[in-house]
Amino acid sequence: MRTSILFFALLGLQFGAYADTTDQTWQRTVVVAKQGAHCVDDRNCFNRYHPRIPAVARANPGDTIVFHTRDALDSDLTLDSNADDLAAVDLNLVHPMTGPVHIEGAKRGDVLAITLLDIEPDQYGYTVIVPGFGFLRDIYTEPHLVNWRVSRTHAESDQMPGVRVPYEAFMGSVGVLPGEPEVERWLLRETVLGSMGGIALPPEPTGALPSAICGPQAPYKDKCLRTIPPRENGGNMDVQQMQVGTTLLLPCFIDGCGLFVGDVHYAQGDGEVSGTAIEMGAVVRVSTEIRKGLGRMIKGPEVEGGAQIKNMEPSQFYQTIGYPIKAGGEVPAPLQYLESEKIKNLENLSEDLTLAARDALIKMIAYIQREYGLTAEQAYILASVAVDLRVGQVVDVPNYVVTAVLNEDVFVNPRRH
Repeated sequence: MRTSILFFALLGLQFGAYADTTDQTWQRTVVVAKQGAHCVDDRNCFNRYHPRIPAVARANPGDTIVFHTRDALDSDLTLDSNADDLAAVDLNLVHPMTGPVHIEGAKRGDVLAITLLDIEPDQYGYTVIVPGFGFLRDIYTEPHLVNWRVSRTHAESDQMPGVRVPYEAFMGSVGVLPGEPEVERWLLRETVLGSMGGIALPPEPTGALPSAICGPQAPYKDKCLRTIPPRENGGNMDVQQMQVGTTLLLPCFIDGCGLFVGDVHYAQGDGEVSGTAIEMGAVVRVSTEIRKGLGRMIKGPEVEGGAQIKNMEPSQFYQTIGYPIKAGGEVPAPLQYLESEKIKNLENLSEDLTLAARDALIKMIAYIQREYGLTAEQAYILASVAVDLRVGQVVDVPNYVVTAVLNEDVFVNPRRH
């Protein structure tokens, strides 16, 4: 054996080195890279939805598509930033998306299957409380920022001592471009909601990209959809179970689908309650498959997966139980648009999951403060990245149940039950 090795080594010296297996490839890779400091500097970036946004790359089904993504706020935040720096954040720039990519052979009416292959995180991430935003925006009214040092194993922060959040990255936003009929239909339903006092974000051309399509002087400035709400085309779904190895199914609304990725999260709790997860830029690798004609049956996002959910479960947890109850005279922020005197005077609502989630979350924040000594703001941010809101039951009228589940593995010294 040693003689054979020596023979081939000498043969290599005599006739030159031979390529090893890393030089043998069969997969085609399409890279959509970042250009410039911000989305406005980058032809591969956009922050509104409209079918006239041109593709920046083309890929075949089965190709590896590599998206270099920006953080959700397209920010200048750093490890040295503090809450005062949040005043410079322009919410008109949310969310910068990388793409769109034209998938060859995909037609309107097909379904695009997108398999997440890998997420390479940046080394910095952040979680914020922005006044006026978040599930408990009526309670947490001051800005707050936590800066995270992130790696392939865990995230740590000087502003969150004793906490190590495990790496469970996913695409906060991933989707396809809408078609003309979808733009008209979605704009109409959101306009009606806004006219009734609900929160609906109309087209806003200020800061809109690409400016030639969606900007203040552009022909579609009143038709370009905001990226904040998720819709049937996917987008800002913030579903943490869409981990590496899962496959997202999306109906195609235009030929080529117009695939995009952005707003990558290092980790998040179900609910993303403060309004942000651990936000970061990343390099995302996906592959695609076309499922012809399946759009007749699949009208919005659906996901295929394996053991990803099981693998994310904590080894120890604490859980609070929430009911649709509140104080008399209170109208929580998510219900204020209904303008109902009935809601104000009631202490118990019927079959209301929003109020039950709020009840469970407030109890969980109190637990984190009590048992781990964090401030209210720290506990709220931790809940946004490490607490899952889950539906318990929707039959025991009037009190539906939502639970808040804290992954106590995030604590360096967890409480032992």
